[in-house]
Amino acid sequence: MDEQTARREIVNIGRLLYERSYVVSSDGNVSVRLDDGRIVATPTMMCKGRMTEDSLAVTDAAGNPLGDRRPSSELAMHLLIYQERPDVRAVCHAHPPHGTAFAVAGLAIDQPILSEVILTLGCVPLAAYGTPSTDELTEAMRPLVKHHNALLMANHGAVAYGSDLWQAFDRLETLEHTARIAILARILGGSKNLPADAIEKLINVREAAGYLDDSARCQACGYLHETQLSCPTGDRPAASASSNGSGKISLTREELVELLAQAMTQGRPGNVW
Repeated sequence: MDEQTARREIVNIGRLLYERSYVVSSDGNVSVRLDDGRIVATPTMMCKGRMTEDSLAVTDAAGNPLGDRRPSSELAMHLLIYQERPDVRAVCHAHPPHGTAFAVAGLAIDQPILSEVILTLGCVPLAAYGTPSTDELTEAMRPLVKHHNALLMANHGAVAYGSDLWQAFDRLETLEHTARIAILARILGGSKNLPADAIEKLINVREAAGYLDDSARCQACGYLHETQLSCPTGDRPAASASSNGSGKISLTREELVELLAQAMTQGRPGNVW
């Protein structure tokens, strides 16, 4: 991708992130890796809904600025993903409310409740907490990046990445949509997982179609335990200290309804949710 196209797409994606309440204020960051290895990234301390093409920063492959614009202080997260995944050309980091609620609760999005999500995204693991803009965060993410296309970061937010910026955004949107459905299903009494044989068929379909390759078969994915598929990515993150010991958060129906009502009424008018 050429630089001008990257600038235009980052501005468009930034506006979408803001309009859909995936970010507020100066939250979040977006980047694209150009064909020559340079990185075009959102600038530090700027609202993603009010960026212009001229306001974006450009760095070399190591993150060193190549102009007078400073990139986001969280660019190291993007650089880690580019280093670990040569196939990735774009990264979106945001704080979508429902997905971030999972991250704050200490939960991964890894239950097989939607066939489309298994086909196109796979599970979204939870990286342990690390201070933003430090090596703590990138080291917590490192074991998971190779085998997943989106991550939750404990008490922080979500990041998704892909072969282009629209794929990265689509994956972030799928993450948020899945989290919202999971929360709504809990209000209705709990979700019902797909059976193991159906999951294995979906995995075979996605690999044959090229949606995801076999690197996505990982032991951090709760639903893949049932199909005896695994890869060496380390132990699954522990549940939140506020859980009941089973990895699930216990809330009454009334508490869940109240939390959802607050989340929906606090959104901006343009929020698609």
